[in-house]
Amino acid sequence: MRILVFLVLVGIGTHGTAGVTRSLKNLFTASSGVTNFPEFVVQTFKEALDIIHSFNQTGGVHVVQLMNGCEWDDETDEDKSFGQFGYNGEEFISLDLERGTWNALKPVAVNIKHMLEQKKPLIPLYKYYLTQECTEWLKKYVNYGRSSLLRTDLPSVSLLQKSPSSPVGCHATAFYPDRAVMFWRKDGEELHENVEHGEMLPNHDGSFQMSVDLNISSFPAEDWKKYQCVFHHSGGEHIVTVLDPAEIRTNNDTTGITSAEGDLSYIYIIAAVAALALIAVIGFVAYKRKRPNTFHLLTAALSSLRN
Repeated sequence: MRILVFLVLVGIGTHGTAGVTRSLKNLFTASSGVTNFPEFVVQTFKEALDIIHSFNQTGGVHVVQLMNGCEWDDETDEDKSFGQFGYNGEEFISLDLERGTWNALKPVAVNIKHMLEQKKPLIPLYKYYLTQECTEWLKKYVNYGRSSLLRTDLPSVSLLQKSPSSPVGCHATAFYPDRAVMFWRKDGEELHENVEHGEMLPNHDGSFQMSVDLNISSFPAEDWKKYQCVFHHSGGEHIVTVLDPAEIRTNNDTTGITSAEGDLSYIYIIAAVAALALIAVIGFVAYKRKRPNTFHLLTAALSSLRN
């Protein structure tokens, strides 16, 4: 019999403005009928598989899984625990921590329920681990990973428009974590018409970006500043951007990167003109003096122009 055990540690953030619920889950998987796997024999799992096979189970691959763990709300400090068995992909037995009993969810699980409950020290020890040690370890892991788990970065928010007839996009980028919402509102009321929400996407540095478009084609120009784009982060921070025509960046902008590229173009032109002038001067001086290294001087000048 091959017993394969996996231990999986997962930190899950269930987002909300009140706080974050984090969880620690341990997943053990035992299998029989699977070849070329390392063997790791545990207590209970081997007996569970033996009992299942004794119920005239057919041959082939069979899998028993145990998942247990705990959850902790870092805002309210409330926690809860859970433990359950699965067999061949279906929930099999669950643990009732309050009563200290196992609930058989399949008829074939009744005997295994009795087997587990006959081991008197097992349930108190298991309950102690889930209600005490699990939460302690979860808090330790959160503390160890505090720099990443509790990292909060607010975004840079911009108003973008492809053309005067296109919707205005409110684009937020470089925020972390991904627990955020963004919407348009007018006079304090969230808008649902003429609004299209984009997908949240990851950036190369691990941060995130998102956008929400507002179709302004039917809006009077004098009402534009009544509209606001709101970015709201799970930590409670929010950024409000007013629909101001002066703040909208379009494809026709000549500022920012476009302007910088224009400045560089002027620098390149000036450098090329200076280099050509230098070649002319060197050629003239070499011709007047009839020095034998004229070719080398011209070659050096051309080389400087190329570089």
